[in-house]
Amino acid sequence: MGRAEERRARQRGGRRAAPPTRSSGTPSEGIAPGEGIAPGGRAAARKAAARGKKGTKKGKSGIRRLFTWKKILGTFLGFCLLGIGAFIVMYMMIEVPKGNAKAQEQSNIYKYSDGSVMAREGDTNREIVDLSEVPKPVQRTFVAAENKTFYTDSGVDLRGTARGLLNTLSGKGKQGGSTITQQYVKNYYLDQDQTVTRKLKELVISLKVDRTTSKDKILAGYINTSYYGRGAYGIQAAAQDYYRVDAKKLSVEQGAYLAALLQAPSQYDWAVASKTGKELVTARWNYVLDNMVKQGWLDKTKRAEMTFPKPEEPKAAPGLEGQKGYFIKLAKQQLEKQLMAKENITQDEAEARVENSGWTFTLNIDKKKQAKLEKAVKTQLTSQLDPKKRTVDRNVQAGAASVDPKTGKIVALYGGTDYTKHFYSNANRTDYQPASTFKPVILAAALENNSETQEGKTIGANTIYDGTSKRQVVDGNGNKVGFGPENEDDTNYGKVTVQTAMNKSINSVFAQMGVDVGMDKVLATATKLGMDTGTMKPLPAYTLGTMGASPIQMAGVYATLDNHGKQVTPTIIKSAEQGGTEFQMPDPIGEQVISREAADTVTSVLTGVVDDGTAKKSVEQNPARDGRKVAGKTGTSDDNKSAWFTGYTPDLVTSVGLFGEDYKTHKQSKLYNTAGLDRVNGGGFPAEIWAAYTFGVAGKNTKFDLETDQGAAVQPTWTPSPTLSRSETPSSTPTTEKPSETPSETPSETPSQSPSQSPSQSPPTGEQSTPVETSTSPNLPFDPNNGQ
Repeated sequence: MGRAEERRARQRGGRRAAPPTRSSGTPSEGIAPGEGIAPGGRAAARKAAARGKKGTKKGKSGIRRLFTWKKILGTFLGFCLLGIGAFIVMYMMIEVPKGNAKAQEQSNIYKYSDGSVMAREGDTNREIVDLSEVPKPVQRTFVAAENKTFYTDSGVDLRGTARGLLNTLSGKGKQGGSTITQQYVKNYYLDQDQTVTRKLKELVISLKVDRTTSKDKILAGYINTSYYGRGAYGIQAAAQDYYRVDAKKLSVEQGAYLAALLQAPSQYDWAVASKTGKELVTARWNYVLDNMVKQGWLDKTKRAEMTFPKPEEPKAAPGLEGQKGYFIKLAKQQLEKQLMAKENITQDEAEARVENSGWTFTLNIDKKKQAKLEKAVKTQLTSQLDPKKRTVDRNVQAGAASVDPKTGKIVALYGGTDYTKHFYSNANRTDYQPASTFKPVILAAALENNSETQEGKTIGANTIYDGTSKRQVVDGNGNKVGFGPENEDDTNYGKVTVQTAMNKSINSVFAQMGVDVGMDKVLATATKLGMDTGTMKPLPAYTLGTMGASPIQMAGVYATLDNHGKQVTPTIIKSAEQGGTEFQMPDPIGEQVISREAADTVTSVLTGVVDDGTAKKSVEQNPARDGRKVAGKTGTSDDNKSAWFTGYTPDLVTSVGLFGEDYKTHKQSKLYNTAGLDRVNGGGFPAEIWAAYTFGVAGKNTKFDLETDQGAAVQPTWTPSPTLSRSETPSSTPTTEKPSETPSETPSETPSQSPSQSPSQSPPTGEQSTPVETSTSPNLPFDPNNGQ
């Protein structure tokens, strides 16, 4: 097209066409290069292009229009205004209630399993004192412990309260943040419930109280309403209970301890605290004093000279004499534990919820069984002690727990001679070694994990092990691990079966078995069975039972075995009611934690300990046995500081422990020469107490229902003629080391129950005719204290 024609075309269209050289389209625009623009010119093309681009971003720009920063900010501010408005309404509507904390206190009632009343507890130990009667430095210990900004803040910690509300909504429970004012309001005006409503009320009332009440009155209310443990409310009662002085005579060191105590009264009570509890309260005591230095309330030089003020022994309240105090204390501890778990509250809050709060406890304690247990301890032990003649007899402490394996009920319990004389419950203490009563746990772990020996043989009741004393334990690569425990009396047993090793409690066998299984698996099995392994490291030394355990724990472990591997958690609480509402306690019978075959095999093996081992004289030959089948294990710890027998019939499990405790210092002591005997063994007093109690109350269910083909209960035991002389005893060395040899063919089982030994060695001696055992702590780098 010529220029003239082009000009005429533009004129006819009344529009100006773009020059072809400048308006050439591109393939991406859908116009072929060199092709002219449609009528409308450049402006029309630009509008069309703009509409196309706008169409491609329609969805995105819609979201942008909905979520602009202005709208987000406006929404946020709107919520803030709503929140402020709601808070203003709450502030106007919520009034400060009349203080009624004291009026809410009610007696707790405790009943036996048959419903008869055992005890009432609830005369509140409280005496209000004016703040002027508390030394100013002691007052400041509480401020340093709980709320350093107390004298300058508005009575609330908004950040902490917000965190508490979020934790409550998310089910995480309380995580601190309350000021002294808030805690005082909670103690005096409200309750311990962890609900959003209660927390909001606490916030509003705290603000109002802070505006209308002096700081001194708030502090006085706080230290006079707080619970310090031992049934003591308020600083005056606490000063008397812990230091036998009035509040006005408390030292700074003592005040710091009482202030630290409020975080966890029972756990931090020095008289009954565990090793961990003592470490925690000591650390908090230091924290309080260090804060006082930082605040300028305590001279740094004086602080450096201060030492921890150990409190006095507790005095039991009237009416808790005998075993009653031990029952009540355990019941409260078990309820508090469940409150903490279910309601996400802290230990101090749980204790305040239980103490003098109108609970009615019905316990599982059976009055007849309880009376029989107390009588057994008296006839078999305490009547034979003469504290005036032998100092060691003053140091003997007994503890026992008896459990129904089908229900988990603690039907009888022995915590000590008298709660008013010995505050610490021997049935629930975990500071003594269970010794060889731990060996069944090792076997259970081996069976449950299908473990093998170093030779690749599956471990079972008939597996052959080397019972040589001080034999060095080797790992899977054949390397020595630096651990070779000594057997009782350093006796060498040679090649023996696992059954014989359990009967005679041979340390060297179970030390090697623990490494064969893997100590991590052993501790895992112990935890499943009910032991508290905590942070213990998987050290070979634990094969000797050198950790801590209580009779209640060991009764639970053996009850789980008796219950064919279904976990049993011993409980003293049958029911707990408050205000007509029953608190739902967890089922003591749990899930299957080890296989029935493994549990039944251990039971079968443990019948051999009674019939052929260290409990033969006290239990198997007891005339009151009346044909009952019994499984059990003895234990005697290093240096004779504890001795145990934990055993069971098909329907009752009981663990009995004897502990050496210095009557003055309460430190662990040795039991040698108790009652005039060379030493105390698990087959002695503990087994005798067990038999006198069990055979007097156990049912007539005489046989175990076992699903296993291993162990003494299901395999015949070779019994030589009673007239067989010692010179006729077969050789202790088997003619073959094949694991297929059964216990009935194991020559080490002799009529005298003597271990295989050279002619120059004499059999073990003691007050009983059967061997006894101790767990000997190694002198090598396997200190169990490093694993806790």
